[in-house]
Amino acid sequence: MPVVSAEAFVPVDPATAFAVSQTTGAVRRRWDPFINEQHFLDGAELPAKDVRTFTRQRFGFSMVSRYVSYAPPRNVGMVMEDGPWFFEKLGGGWRFSPGPDGEGTIAVWKYNFSCRPAWIAPVAERIGTWVLGFEIRRRLAGFVRGCSDPEVLRAVRD
Repeated sequence: MPVVSAEAFVPVDPATAFAVSQTTGAVRRRWDPFINEQHFLDGAELPAKDVRTFTRQRFGFSMVSRYVSYAPPRNVGMVMEDGPWFFEKLGGGWRFSPGPDGEGTIAVWKYNFSCRPAWIAPVAERIGTWVLGFEIRRRLAGFVRGCSDPEVLRAVRD
């Protein structure tokens, strides 16, 4: 199963970085170029283990995912329950660790996936590694900007 990851330093503490990563609505769209629409399902109002979310990305693909771990301020993990036809499986995790000398945070985002149908999976997974890698790096760059955006920081501190 292919794995794609990206890492970045953000100039805020891990608790703040984690909080930024879990923003929703207009605040989330300020920093996350991947998300066009996202909301909790099943009456949930906050993220937590086993909470499901609906996400529509900027090209119109949508998926339902479920939090499989939720451990603020260290990490969060998800798996796709329903999504684009070409993904057999998709899972991801975001980890937040104190930066060098205790300053800032190192954010590591890692995803694994497999494609279908099986006969095209070897080619699709090579292409998917490139596309998903590009999207994760783009998204993480947005997260870095979000961790310096006064409006985003105000929202997570309020």
